[in-house]
Order: sequence, then structure tokens, then C-alpha cells
Amino acid sequence: MGKLTLTTFLTLDGVMQAPGGPQEDTSDGFAYGGWVFPFADEGMGEFVTEVFGRAGAFLLGRRTYDIFAGYWPKQTDPEDPIASPLNVLPKYVASTTLKDPEWAGTTVLDGENLQSEVIRAKDRTEGELQVHGSGRLAQYLLARDLVEELNLLVFPVFLGAGRRLFPTGGLPTAFELTYSGKTPAGVAIHTYRPTGRAAFGQIGD
Repeated sequence: MGKLTLTTFLTLDGVMQAPGGPQEDTSDGFAYGGWVFPFADEGMGEFVTEVFGRAGAFLLGRRTYDIFAGYWPKQTDPEDPIASPLNVLPKYVASTTLKDPEWAGTTVLDGENLQSEVIRAKDRTEGELQVHGSGRLAQYLLARDLVEELNLLVFPVFLGAGRRLFPTGGLPTAFELTYSGKTPAGVAIHTYRPTGRAAFGQIGD
């Protein structure tokens, strides 16, 4: 049985939309795509490479899948630490519209029974079933307590607009910090493991 993990890039105000480029995701008029670029450095690359090295399979939302499928199959170096696992390992995509994926090794999960399909995919995985980006899918998984580890790369930039990872109405959840670090460019990296429902009380009692 595998472990379902989520790795995502966030701004200081929690935005995860279109980190990689201006045209990556302009939905809802988002005009700030590519905000990772000024802070991408060797330290960030090393951490991401380490994460991909633990992958046993990938679970992606439709938009992220389309972005990945348009780029990574063209990267054919077997020594590439990101392209190689993405091209070789099983990929699952949550979609109600994708019927015939061209990227080898892709299985479309039934959007009507997504939770049970995700659990079955995890049970078939040796290592981590990794979610990267995939904002709407990530919110779905978090709301159902399916994410077992969070890797948050927090970038020192505030946007004031864009889709956020943690929307209003999510489940109050407590986490344990299992790793913390930073890159030379100032990206803070935190790994969290959920420990159950959040607790509440009065300070000073």
C-alpha cells in the first residue's frame, strides 16, 4: 500500500495558481502566472528531485495533467530525475471528460466514484502516490482526509488574487511538522503530516 502525498508551490497568501508561467492558467482573469520564476534556484530543484525520487505513481487533476502531458513526454533523457519517473511510472488523472489519453501509462479515474478510485490506486502503489499542483483535486482530497503528507514550498511573494490551496469551508485539521528548510532564494519548505481534527481552547486557562 502506498502513501498519498501532495506537493505544491504557494505564495505567502496561499495562492497556488499558475506558478510556472504566464499562460499556464489564466482562468478567472488571473494575470500573475509565473511567480515562481524569480525564486527558482538549486535548493528548490534539489528538494523537488528528492520528492520525485520517492514516487511510485502520480495522481493529477485534468489541467495539471494536460500541462505535464504537453511537456514531459518530449523529455526523453532516462537520467532526468523528473522526466524519467513521470514517463515510466503509472499516472492517474481525475477527469469526467478525458477518454483516450495519449501519454503512455495513464489511467483515467472515474469522476463519479473518485474517492474509491483514488483509494484503490493508492493500494496498488508501491511508494508514494504523488499529487503535484492540481488545485481542485487537492482540495477534494484534503476535504476527505485522503492526503497523508503535505510538501508546501512557500515563496516570498504576495499576489492578492488567484486560486488558493485552502479554501473557506475546509475541514479544521491539525498537522505535525516533520521537515522544515529554506533555499538560498528564500523559499520556505515545510512537510506536514495530518494528526486529526484541530483542537481549540482558551489561552491562559
